[in-house]
Amino acid sequence: MGMFDDDIALVEKETGVFEGTVSGNWSVNGNPNGGYLMAMLAGAMTARSDKGSTPIVTANYIARCAPGKAEIRIEEVSRSAQFNRYDARLLQGGGEKIRALGTFAAAKAECPVNRYETGAPDLAPADSCVPVPEMPQYTLFHNLEMLLDPSSAAWLKGKTTERSEQKGWVRFRDGRAYDLLSLFLVADSIPPAIFVSQGPTAWVPTIELSTNIRNMPVTGWLRFTLRTRFVTCGLLEADGEVWDNAGNLVSISRQIAQVRKI
Repeated sequence: MGMFDDDIALVEKETGVFEGTVSGNWSVNGNPNGGYLMAMLAGAMTARSDKGSTPIVTANYIARCAPGKAEIRIEEVSRSAQFNRYDARLLQGGGEKIRALGTFAAAKAECPVNRYETGAPDLAPADSCVPVPEMPQYTLFHNLEMLLDPSSAAWLKGKTTERSEQKGWVRFRDGRAYDLLSLFLVADSIPPAIFVSQGPTAWVPTIELSTNIRNMPVTGWLRFTLRTRFVTCGLLEADGEVWDNAGNLVSISRQIAQVRKI
């Protein structure tokens, strides 16, 4: 087992009640990454589910989490031949920090319709892209290697463009193979798209995040794109896609976040 596996490990103390420790190894500006926390919640749900295909997890981030002990409580909402649905709550210090709903589908022997009306983002070769630097308070990028396409990397040098879109490459620095839970982390690892047009001068806390895993990747490097089109009264949306380098759609996500000037 590697660092990520250790950092999402849970112990079921009684039926539907899990204990674990939120790590500081996957933080953004000192706060545990939302995708990392979603992976912990999804891990508890998968422990109760006999289905694990194309999961959809939607989380509402009620209050900040911090590194330290946490409790996750799972309740089954419904169970059928096709879907299992669960309600999950993450608690710290006696307070509820995250409430999530997860839907897990039964695996299918065949998929009669497999249609993409768009494809993976066009990217510059990895060796021509701009690495997201390792920064003390951003431990997420100590453990994920991320390269930004030059078209969306100018914000790292204090410049902006008109289009709020991040795109680039990502993989685990330690070469860890992907599994279901790691993809929740990857899907939420991308810096806010609003940075590309407005610069990194805002705090962008997540209110709600929905992630749908579609396929397991077959390549180490993954391609990503994250696009924001609307900012109204301090709220923005961010639509994300992750693809493997063989052209398979790995995940799609939709995030609603606040945008606050520092």
